[in-house]
Amino acid sequence: MKLPRPYTVFSLFLIWHFTSSVLAQACTFYVSNKCPFPIWPATAPCKGHPVIANGGFYLPCSQIRKIQVPADWNGRIWARTGCNFASNWKPACETGDCNGKLECNGTIGLPPATLVQISLQPDKSKPNCYDVSLVDGYNLPVSVSTKPVASKCHIGGCTKDLKSMCPQELQVLNDKGDVVACKSACLAFNLDTFCCRNEYGSPDKCKPSIYSKLFKNACPSYYSYAFDTPPPLVNCASDEYVITFCPSKWGNTAYTSI
Repeated sequence: MKLPRPYTVFSLFLIWHFTSSVLAQACTFYVSNKCPFPIWPATAPCKGHPVIANGGFYLPCSQIRKIQVPADWNGRIWARTGCNFASNWKPACETGDCNGKLECNGTIGLPPATLVQISLQPDKSKPNCYDVSLVDGYNLPVSVSTKPVASKCHIGGCTKDLKSMCPQELQVLNDKGDVVACKSACLAFNLDTFCCRNEYGSPDKCKPSIYSKLFKNACPSYYSYAFDTPPPLVNCASDEYVITFCPSKWGNTAYTSI
């Protein structure tokens, strides 16, 4: 049965209003590449959350990708480097690869890779939680800021080039012999003392190692190991976040000119 025209118009209004409300509650991520080379940012949701930005995309130098994110999204973001998706070889990327695919579609990247971890709250009266983790290792510096920038809500980049400082036993080399990433001690040695598990699965038992101290010295705003103290977790409410890879030449300056 055909609906009367006034009812149809009213129904369309309700749909528009509902859609507008949902979009208004969403968050926006601006993913920026300030590295002197292209990168392939990737995303992976926590269980029960949708894949955003198809799980991965190409981002040339000096470019920004705007991503609309559900207001309650939880997951991780990282950057892949040295990728070649035209080849049948796997992995397709030197760092952060996800089964050789451009679009990870929910697949977690191959460590080591610097991870941005984000937990959004749909209730705007509650802060969102986010951090940068080197628990599995490092491949690129990254900063995270609210938009507009608030100093207390900012996670800075690294103060030193961690790849140039990486001990030989933690180094990941490409085909040319260049250091492209630095493993964490847990990833490199798979020992309970470094991985903070089993009898070392508490802050009292799992202490900073010589390797985690090296990470912390280079990137003081990041998690250097599982029980990093004080926890470098940021809690800030915002609708917009700027995630900048290679924010400056080993400095802490955020990219704010969006």
